Amino acid sequence: MIKRPAQRIGDLQLKILRVLWGRPNISVREVFEELGAEGKWAYTTIATMLKKMEVRKLVSHQLVERKFVYRAAVKEDDIARKMTTHLIERVFEGSLADMVTHLLQTREISSTELDELEKLIAEKKKKGRKQ
Repeated sequence: MIKRPAQRIGDLQLKILRVLWGRPNISVREVFEELGAEGKWAYTTIATMLKKMEVRKLVSHQLVERKFVYRAAVKEDDIARKMTTHLIERVFEGSLADMVTHLLQTREISSTELDELEKLIAEKKKKGRKQ
């Protein structure tokens, strides 16, 4: 079985996808305005990136009242899963435990977050025993 390489998403592409996940069916101008607060990209950069993303099947468009209206063609969960898997494989040699250990040792974590993690682990263990 041939393993497909992870679909790499650049920073700007991810920012555009986040805009489209929050507001589907918006124009290039509206995407530009959403990202405008950062002031890093020109309108033409956003338009070009949307075209490139469409070629990669990350977004799709339709013509509405003489303007292109875009929407995400990929789900947020799918992109998060692919990016996380890519990170675990490249940085932690496939070890989820190593990644979690690293995060617990290098990041501040609240007791509420620890409680949530403990609950998720307990649920995963319970599901594993039933199978």
